[in-house]
Amino acid sequence: MAIAYPHYLSSKSARKSVEPPLVVSTQSSSSARSPVNNLTQDDLKKIAAYKAVEFVQSGMVLGLGTGSTAKHAVDRIAELMKLGKLKNIVGIPTSNMTRDQAVSLGIPLSDLDTHPIIDMAIDGADEVDPDMNLVKGRGGSLLREKMVETASKKFIVIVDESKLVNHIGGSGLAMPVEIVPFCWKFTLKRLEMLFMEAGCIGKLRMFPGTENPFVTDNGNYIIDLYFKKDIGDLKAASDAILRLAGVVEHGMFLDMATTLIVAGELGVSVRNK
Repeated sequence: MAIAYPHYLSSKSARKSVEPPLVVSTQSSSSARSPVNNLTQDDLKKIAAYKAVEFVQSGMVLGLGTGSTAKHAVDRIAELMKLGKLKNIVGIPTSNMTRDQAVSLGIPLSDLDTHPIIDMAIDGADEVDPDMNLVKGRGGSLLREKMVETASKKFIVIVDESKLVNHIGGSGLAMPVEIVPFCWKFTLKRLEMLFMEAGCIGKLRMFPGTENPFVTDNGNYIIDLYFKKDIGDLKAASDAILRLAGVVEHGMFLDMATTLIVAGELGVSVRNK
């Protein structure tokens, strides 16, 4: 049964953008949802993020994701802490950017050394396939995201409906691979050769507007892989990538998400694996 969810934003200007009320449904059928007009993509991201924060309870150790969608979740957690609705929260950030955001908002932070088991992580994704496999890391934080989210009992993925794909790589956008800078061209060519049949093209990620390579929080480079065809068995692809010397981690998050929250013009759907 669908329920009204008009209160996902706290500011007056933001509330105006969700009239008429958004409908939240845990059913997959579109008939259970009512359309909402005039929502921007950022509105949808915020709706998904706020819905995810409803699962947070006082006393939790939380993995704090990175990116435009996860940022809304971190903001909301801090807001509820200031209101006294959430207490004794400890955050484990997945990037320096998220760390700085959380510090500015007064969220207490720790690390995996102190908290090797995390109650819940909330993060966005760049792609989500029908089996809830993900592509993450187009923001460059895939290694820390994967470390934190594999240590989490629950991993809630929050996306707008544009991130849904038929298969990994289906958006035609990048599947990131973090590599060591040493002989990066050699590693790039080997990655391309792995997926030659899928028409793979690899590109070294650069800082926007510069001729300098993008450098991750860990001091590494990112190779963005683009596929013209489905790469097939994802676990086999994962193993093959990780066997290459020079590769640190890739952006396929397989069998990790436990809950998927998708916000779209027809409402919000919540799917548990």
